Amino acid sequence: MTDCNKVCYAPSMSQQRTVTISLPPELAKRVDVVAGREGRSRSELFREALRQYLERRERWERIFALGEKTARRTGLDEDAVLKAVKARRRASRKR
Repeated sequence: MTDCNKVCYAPSMSQQRTVTISLPPELAKRVDVVAGREGRSRSELFREALRQYLERRERWERIFALGEKTARRTGLDEDAVLKAVKARRRASRKR
């Protein structure tokens, strides 16, 4: 049974898929140390890491899509953006 103060979803084992991965020995040791320190299983640790990775990746995809949309709307190309960034950095250093 899952102890949650808010609404939470705890799928049963039959609702989960097993995935086998291979790790270099040193990385496997690090995973075991962190899992032990946090009182979690390897599976819990990998689920959390993968969830965070996928969320960050989706966020970056949205950021890049917004950048591309803005570039099309304003007519800016990559060179113009790089020039603007460099100019801004130079101005910041002079302060």
